[in-house]
Amino acid sequence: MRSVRFNRLFCILFLAIAVCAAGPLPTHAEVLPSGEAAPRNPSDYLIGPEDVLNISIWKNADLSRTVIVRPDGMISFPLIGDIKAAGLTPEDLRKEVSNKIKPFQDTAVVSVIVEAINSYKVYVMGEVKNPGMYLLKNKATILNAIALSGGFSQFASSKIVLIRKKLEGSGEEKITLLLKNILYDEAGSNMVLRPGDTVFVP
Repeated sequence: MRSVRFNRLFCILFLAIAVCAAGPLPTHAEVLPSGEAAPRNPSDYLIGPEDVLNISIWKNADLSRTVIVRPDGMISFPLIGDIKAAGLTPEDLRKEVSNKIKPFQDTAVVSVIVEAINSYKVYVMGEVKNPGMYLLKNKATILNAIALSGGFSQFASSKIVLIRKKLEGSGEEKITLLLKNILYDEAGSNMVLRPGDTVFVP
């Protein structure tokens, strides 16, 4: 009985410290179901596979398109063919499209709008109350993701494992972190999650 009470108090303490240490937590309204609106700060958002983009050419409806980023990170656009979109901000992509379309329309004014975010998926697994996949529209840290999953179960350990794909080459890396370090973000332990990351609580 004492153990159950301790774990409940620990979960409450964790959620309280998470707000202070990690900043504002994403609310349920900020978890983006497929097909909903773009992020509040689209200027620093990195486009990813399955995102829906509206690329328009001013006063040229025939060239304007709504496109979905393919799994290989590419999109197809009239006149210029395939172009890489994944990993770029909307502004970066706008510049790329503008440069490539200039030989055909020197005065073209291009705009890029992220209509739906489908690529910022993170997974929270193990001893949390609501394990599963979370589709986000804002940057999230390890603490943010655990808070979204409802916090720890009563059997959670004091360690957290972050599983993510390597930036270079193939394969995954596993980073084991201590909860006490994450809570106070010691040495950057409360890491910002990348799309596809898994937070595992043993």
